[in-house]
Amino acid sequence: MNRKLLVSLTLFLVLLLDQCLKIWVKTHMAYGEEFQLFGWDGALIHFVENNGMAFGLSLGAKYGKLFLTLFRITAVSFLFVYLFRLIREKAERTLLLGFSLIQAGALGNIIDSVFYGYIFSESSFHGGIATLFPAEGGYAPLLYGRVVDMLYFPLFYGTYPDWIPAVGGNAYLFFRPVFNIADVAISAGVVLLLYFYFTNILRKKKHATEEE
Repeated sequence: MNRKLLVSLTLFLVLLLDQCLKIWVKTHMAYGEEFQLFGWDGALIHFVENNGMAFGLSLGAKYGKLFLTLFRITAVSFLFVYLFRLIREKAERTLLLGFSLIQAGALGNIIDSVFYGYIFSESSFHGGIATLFPAEGGYAPLLYGRVVDMLYFPLFYGTYPDWIPAVGGNAYLFFRPVFNIADVAISAGVVLLLYFYFTNILRKKKHATEEE
C-alpha cells in the first residue's frame, strides 16, 4: 500500500471510530452509567471522563490542565513533521503504521480536551445526559474539556486469601482502567514500534553473524 495512503487511512479510521463512539456515549449515557457487551459482565461500556492523563492521573489545578493540553498539541505537531519525514524517506510500513496509530490516538484525545468542554453540556452522575451544542454553552472553555472513556474490562475479581501478607482479605479487581479507542490505538502503536525495533536488532545480529 502507498505510504501516504496507509498513514491517511490509519488517521482517518481511528479518529472516525474514536469520535463516533465518544459522541454517542456522551449524548446517550449519564456519567457512571454502564451496560454489558455481548451479555458478559467482564466487558462493559462504562462512561467516565478523564480530566488528566492516562489512568486518571492529573497534573492538578486549572493551569495544569491547560499545560497538559498545550503539551499534547505540541507533541502531536512534532510527530506530524516526523511522519512526513518518514514518508519522504520511504520508511518501512510497520514503522509508519506504529507512529500513525500513536498520532491518531493522541489526536483523538486532544479533540476531547480542546473542544468537548465547549460543545457539550455537563454529564451528570447517574443523572442528566449531555447535549451537543447546548444553547446555554458548554461546561468548560476551549482547551479545558475532559477526555471521554468507556471501554471497561474487569476480567477477574474476588478477594485475596487471608494468608497473603498486607492484602489478605482485601478485594481485588484485575483490569481496572477505563479507556477509549484512542488509547487502544496508542497502545497498539507502541507495540508495533517495539516489534519493529526488536526485529531490526535481531536482523542486524543475524547479518553480523553471517558476515563473520
